[in-house]
Parts: sequence; structure tokens; C-alpha cells
Amino acid sequence: MLLKYRSDYQKIAMGILSLLPSYKDWDRLQRELTWYQTGTDRALYLWKDQNDDFAGVVGTEQADQYVVVRLLSLIPDKQTTANTWQMLDDLAATVPQQRVMGTLANAKTIAQWEYHHGQAHSERSATDSGQ
Repeated sequence: MLLKYRSDYQKIAMGILSLLPSYKDWDRLQRELTWYQTGTDRALYLWKDQNDDFAGVVGTEQADQYVVVRLLSLIPDKQTTANTWQMLDDLAATVPQQRVMGTLANAKTIAQWEYHHGQAHSERSATDSGQ
């Protein structure tokens, strides 16, 4: 289950984000949280697993027809393909009219998730690189 970030979740979000190498620096982490909070086209979601425990975070940036997954992180003991795909399933359910896409850093994960769900390469839009 995805929950939209709010200030009550700050410590949880910071803890999960700090597991990513690029967010080890406190100032960088604070700037990232502020960036998500100040943009109307951006959202940070916390993900709860089947045990109702916070286990991951998804950062997105939205456009008219798609949502870009800018960051995707799970706590170490929850880092499985099944959990990653469940997070992406939950995100897709949250934005049903938009296509879920990735950045260069996570495009392979998104492509594998799409393939797993039956969206073959030939069904992708022409503007998608398919990486």
C-alpha cells in the first residue's frame, strides 16, 4: 500500500532514503524531501508491505500521460523483485490514467516489471527507448 508523504512520515522517509548512496549526506536528503514537497507535479510515497510495515519509498514526477519513477528504494530485508513489482503495481493503481516510466537509473527495472505484466516491447510507445 502506498501512502503519500506527509511530515508525520519524515523520519521514516529519511531513514529509507538514507539507505541510497546518493542520500547519505544530510543536506542532500533534506533538499530532496523539500523538492518533493514543493512541487505540484512531484510526489513521494511510502510503501507498506503485507505486514503493514513501512518497507520502501517511491519518488515520482508526473506529466500528462506518464509518471516518472525518479527513485525507488526498499529496506534491506525487503529488497526482492516481488516487493519492487508490488510497489510499482501500487503506483500504477494510484495513477491509472498514466503510464509508469523510469529514469535511466531504473528503466531496466520498470521494463522488467512491464514485461512481467505482459506489456511486450512492441506495445510500448514510440518515444520509449525500452531500456
